Amino acid sequence: MNSVAGISVTRAPVAPSMKAIRYTRTGDSSVLTLEDRDIPEPGPGEVRVKVAVSGVNPTDWKNRSGATGELAFDEVSPNQDGAGTVDATGPGVEGLANGDRVWLYLSQYQRPSGTAQEYTVVSADHVVRLPENVSFDVGASLGVPAMTAHRALTVSEDGPTRLHPSALDGKTVLVAGGAGAVGHAAIQLARWAGATVVTTVSGPEKAALATAAGAHHVVNYKTGDAASEIRAIAPNGVDLIVEVAPAQNAELNAAVAANRASIAIYANNGGDSFTLDIRPNMVTNARYQFVLLYTVGADALKAAEEDVTAAAAAGVLEVGEDAGLPLHRFSLADTAAAHDAVENGTVGKVLIDL
Repeated sequence: MNSVAGISVTRAPVAPSMKAIRYTRTGDSSVLTLEDRDIPEPGPGEVRVKVAVSGVNPTDWKNRSGATGELAFDEVSPNQDGAGTVDATGPGVEGLANGDRVWLYLSQYQRPSGTAQEYTVVSADHVVRLPENVSFDVGASLGVPAMTAHRALTVSEDGPTRLHPSALDGKTVLVAGGAGAVGHAAIQLARWAGATVVTTVSGPEKAALATAAGAHHVVNYKTGDAASEIRAIAPNGVDLIVEVAPAQNAELNAAVAANRASIAIYANNGGDSFTLDIRPNMVTNARYQFVLLYTVGADALKAAEEDVTAAAAAGVLEVGEDAGLPLHRFSLADTAAAHDAVENGTVGKVLIDL
């Protein structure tokens, strides 16, 4: 209460505010605006996180553009992944406390609140403690890429359902597009789990990145006979294929697949449909498994969450050019440029610093 000219004046408390990126309609990156918003309170089963770094994935610009459907909420803050510090917990939350370093995944799935804001409220189920030796940059780069890679590496009928050192001993894994974020994580996780890792790339710069990520063998599919090169590395064929471009690679996959091989398809680069030659796939008893993180189910998400955290703690999922995944940094105010960078195919990981 203040006294002004003998009159008592009571001022309402000012709600704490934050900077947040918002959009209220789908479209190109120009729909993203920087706004001031009240800092939200977590409800039952929710956690409020002070975001340090927000990670941008293709799914984020696709959601924003309307490619995945119309808006389910009046106002949305984009970006599924991020890392930061627990700031508050709602009723019923156990195992997380204020000050805990955490990484976030699927923050915006069926919710309006992503990580492109200074504070975000997330379901506690998608908030994971970040090991002390793991940076926020790594934490913000896990989420969609690493968990998708984990699922792709654990769908084989003859393979493990969990990843750990020795889980893929004796297996040969082919990662299509090893310089992408999912491909990068797949190389790292497969090598950590004991597999022989082969990857295909389109040029020498991407070959260098895939090698830095840990691939044992790198095949440039534009300069030679990729099938022959892969068969020379794996005469009996590859056991598991992590596939980003099924339309382009269907013939190659059939040519290099081992008996009972699994082809895990997580993206549709190069076309929305593809055809398969029945005979070669039938002869090898090939299995095609589609992978979409949003609908894999709670058990698969929990397994990925635990194994990815263990791999990160072991120093396996590092990012940066030396680790094969260059970082491209943007400020929160430049979120539109960050989305454009991912949409335009920037090689590496796009991060937003808060």
